[in-house]
Amino acid sequence: MSRTPNVSHVTSDGAAWLASAGTYPRSTLALWEERPDAPLVLPCGSAFDVVSASAMFGRRMLDKLWAEGPGSGPVAEFRGRILLFAAPGTAQRLPSLLEWEEWNGRTGTVPALLCHGTGDAVTVPALAGASGRSGSRWLVAPDTRRPWLPGPEILLWAAVRAARAAVRISIFPPPDQGAKVYDVSRRR
Repeated sequence: MSRTPNVSHVTSDGAAWLASAGTYPRSTLALWEERPDAPLVLPCGSAFDVVSASAMFGRRMLDKLWAEGPGSGPVAEFRGRILLFAAPGTAQRLPSLLEWEEWNGRTGTVPALLCHGTGDAVTVPALAGASGRSGSRWLVAPDTRRPWLPGPEILLWAAVRAARAAVRISIFPPPDQGAKVYDVSRRR
């Protein structure tokens, strides 16, 4: 059972934190005051990094973070992807940790994680409620000026546990589909 908080709208302190990521925070806040239902594009790398996962796998990661781990920072859903807001520098460090863990997101057995850091930008959902137009919403909305943000080690931990939970491992080899099977239950 997941203990993920259900915070769907951003508080004024949360909006100030998000706006601090941009070059002109006051302009961003003014735009949001004028249009609180508008999603915005914000740069990554200074206030936060973002780790993007497929919707199903991202939900599994989020469940692991809340059920067995320390919880999460802000989390959004955008066009079928889960955006986990992370500590600055996570996008640079997490890929090497995943490689060390022999993460095989490229082969399709484990979903690829996209890391957005310095030089990247992400679309964040509107401040209040869901935006049907863009398919975005907050799952865990920012509510303070200094939210706790997981680092690369915590997100690695959540990804590995979510992947293990998704993969069923059997000690028995798969059946040989070309094998001839004889009914030995009848005796003459």
